[in-house]
Order: sequence, then structure tokens, then C-alpha cells
Amino acid sequence: MSNHCHEDQTHRWVLCPHCDMTTKLPGLAPGTRATCNRCGSTLATAWHEPLRRPMVYAFSALVMLVLANLFPFISISVMGMTNQISLLQIPQAMVDDRYRFLATIFLLFVQIIPATCLASILLLTLNQRLPHQLAIPLAKGLFYLKNWGMAEIFMAGVLVSFVKLMAYGKIGLELGFWPWCLFCLCQLRAFQCLERHVFWQRISPVPPLPIEPTVGVSGLKQNLRSCPCCTAIVAADEPYCPRCHQRGHARKPQSLQWTLSLLITSIMLYIPANIMPIMVTDALGSASGSNIMAGVIFLWHEGSWPIAMIIFVASILVPSMKILAIGWLSWNAGGYGTRDNHRMQIVYEIVEIVGRWSMVDVFVIAVLSALVRMGGLMNVYPAEGALLFCLVVILTMFSAQAFDSRLLWDRENTKKSEGESIE
Repeated sequence: MSNHCHEDQTHRWVLCPHCDMTTKLPGLAPGTRATCNRCGSTLATAWHEPLRRPMVYAFSALVMLVLANLFPFISISVMGMTNQISLLQIPQAMVDDRYRFLATIFLLFVQIIPATCLASILLLTLNQRLPHQLAIPLAKGLFYLKNWGMAEIFMAGVLVSFVKLMAYGKIGLELGFWPWCLFCLCQLRAFQCLERHVFWQRISPVPPLPIEPTVGVSGLKQNLRSCPCCTAIVAADEPYCPRCHQRGHARKPQSLQWTLSLLITSIMLYIPANIMPIMVTDALGSASGSNIMAGVIFLWHEGSWPIAMIIFVASILVPSMKILAIGWLSWNAGGYGTRDNHRMQIVYEIVEIVGRWSMVDVFVIAVLSALVRMGGLMNVYPAEGALLFCLVVILTMFSAQAFDSRLLWDRENTKKSEGESIE
């Protein structure tokens, strides 16, 4: 009985992944959540039926994904000519145009990664528990890959492409379109209900604490660190987590160096990505290329102001602001700038959420290049700018992941320690 209570108490101790503050979670009623007292980040959420709920949503999403791929997705009719495509024909069109990298990115982010994550949720929530040799790699892959799934962003790209295509012909929503909408909703809900602590507690119990932690003190000051994969608390000098066997460190090694290196590379690609054409339109034998800003201006002149603003914000404003924000965060974490860590934390969370939505323009090009194939009448092809812009989005996402937000709060701890010693 005492061992069981000790295990329950051990499970309640967490280190905030954003600011490293030590917290002992209270008993949470279903429908409530615990937040960090220092940075306000969500530490845990108590869901009704925390294992069955994501399992049902994941199963429903996978069924809808299969149906969406079995039937035609959308169609277009221009001057008596009709063309319809399925989801699998979109990457095939990019392969035919010798843009295999974009086709691979589409398959990975839109289909393979979401399907893999949903299948992992199903396997991990089965009544029959999986052996550790299988469950641990599945859980590690699930929690790392789920942020790279972009099915809902592709859906936004499809809706934006409808506005562009309405100027040329009539758009038809085929049988595969509606299951895809349901797939996006069920997938988002499955990921939303995914509680990391509950899943890992089912796979393997929390390892014993190295020492008795102190509430309100950073883990680094107590020689403790949190496993980046399963959130178990281990000694700071312990290289591998005893529960999930993930290698880890008290702070991400060379976080600022990696962040700035990836950021500078993305800046170097961002300039030509906005200058070079991202799409080529061939109408009646006359080919013309257009870059991102040209597409925004075209939609604005056509009267599609809301869509023009969405493209401008997602493809021009968001990448620019994300680059500036990551640079600002690195400047502050390096010991410069203001000490408003709460503001910096909000900036970091916004960067994590909105950065991936810049891919919407790449998905618009994918839909247009696959659907608008009308022989000698009209054809749309991707161009080099789309490849560069895709790389910019991916590099900035890696840059944000390489940044360790705990470095911002380490500065606060250092300043407080200096102030206490002076007194």
C-alpha cells in the first residue's frame, strides 16, 4: 500500500517544460487542467475517459481518411472540359513535373504522418497492452511527429484554391471531399485529447525520484531535469531516461547556436522565395509566372479581399514575423534585451502555433497544379519559388524547436541569485 501511494505521489511531480519550475500536481477533476504558476503553461489536463476518447476519435479519423482516398476529391469544369482528381493524384502531378521533394512533403505532412500518429494512438489505447519494446517507440514517435501533421492546413489550402479557381470555371465537390473534412475534425480532436502523462503512465510507471523535489524551485537548481519525451523527472547528469530510454540534457545542447544557424539559413532562402515565381500558369500556350505577392494582388483585384488577406498573413506576414520573433527570443535568451519573460513566453507559444500555417500557400499550389490540367487550354505548374518557400517554413519550424525557452527563465534565476548575494 505504501509503495502504491509513493508511486502516485511520484507521478504528481512535474517540471514545467517551458520554465523548469517544479510543481506538484493536485488531484484534477475531469474537465479541469493544471497550469504553471510562473509561466502559465498547461501542465496537465484531466479528460473524461482519457484513453477511450482519443481512441474513438483516432479510429473515426482513420476510417474517414481511407474513404477520402478511395473516391475523387474535387473537380473543375472550364469551357466544357472537366477534370477531377483524387488526393493521391496531387503528389503524382508534382512528381510528373519533376518536383519530387514537394510531392514527398505533401505525402508526409498531409497523409503519412497523421495516419501514423492516429494508428499509434489506436495501438497504445487497446485493452491489450503492447510489450514495452513496441509501445515505447510508438509513443516516442507519436509525441514527436504529431506537430508535423498538416491535414487541417491542407484543408485551408483547398478552400483558398477554390477562390482562385472560381475565376476560371466551376468547382465540384466530389465524394472524397466530405470524408476529408470529417477526417480533419476527428484528427484535431484526437490530438487535443491526447494527454502525455496518462499515456506514459499506462506504458510504464514513473521511475523513483532521485531526491525529494522542492515546489517553486527550478529543476536545474535541484540538479534535476525533465525527460523531453515522457516527462519523467531524473537526475540532471543522467544521460538516459530510465522509463523511455530517451537521451536528454538539463538544457538543449547548443540551443542558441542551432536556433540561429537554422534561422539564418531560412533568411537566406526567404528572400529568393519571395522574388522567384512559385507558380506558372500556361493559358493558350502563353506561360506566365507569379510570386506570392503577385497572387495576393490578383486576389485583391478580383474582389476576394478576405482570401487575399489570409494568403498575405500566412505566406508573407507570418514567416517574416516568425523570423523576427525567433531572433528576438534568441537575443533575450542570450542575456540581452528586456527581462519580461512572460511576454517572451507568449511570443514563443505564438511562434510554435502559427509557424506551420505558412505551408498553406504550398498546398494551394499543389491543388492547382494537379487540378488545372486542361491540355492546350490551361495548365498550372509549380515553380522553384514554391520549393524554396517550403524549405523556409520547415527550417523555421526546426529553428523554433531547437530553441530552449527555459533559457529565458534561467536568466531570471541568475538575476535573483545575484540580487540575494548582494543583499
